[in-house]
Formats: sequence, C-alpha cells, structure tokens
Amino acid sequence: MTDKSLSKAAIKYLKGISHGLNPYVTIADKGVTENIINELETTLDHHELVKIKIRTDREQRSKLIDEVIKTTQATEIQRIGQTLTIYRANPINPVYELPK
Repeated sequence: MTDKSLSKAAIKYLKGISHGLNPYVTIADKGVTENIINELETTLDHHELVKIKIRTDREQRSKLIDEVIKTTQATEIQRIGQTLTIYRANPINPVYELPK
C-alpha cells in the first residue's frame, strides 16, 4: 500500500524515476535476513528510492514485502511481478525534491 503522506503527484514522479533504475537488492529463498535489512537501510539512506527483486512465489512475496516495508519504515511506491519499489526520504541529505 502507498503511504498517505505522499501526494499522488509525488508517487507518480517517483514511479517515473523508478523505471530507469535497476534492482539494488535481491531477496531469495532465505527471505529477509539481517544482512538484507542492513543493505536496504544503507541503500535507502543513500538513494532514497530503491528497487528490490523478490525471487519467491506469490504468497511468500506478499509476506516479504510487508516485512520489508514494516522493518525499513519505507513507503511502497510500486509493485509489479517480482519487483518492488520503495521510498524513504533522507532528511539530512535529500536526493529528490518531490512535487506537492
């Protein structure tokens, strides 16, 4: 689900940017491990907008997505097939200036 704090224009803007991104993180059979969370935290702090490839079946993928979003406190921007795009603003060093 998308976060209500982001406007529709901001979500549309981030979706447009995400099309050109390659996945930074891949989650496979082991699921969301401590190493995956550490990598996501670092990547979100640096890039803000992160594409994740989730290589599991549909039911498992939905649970993993919920776990990733809850753990990282990020906003789901888009989910297509095995690819999830999340966003978390960096208050110290912002990468994107979101439209209102």
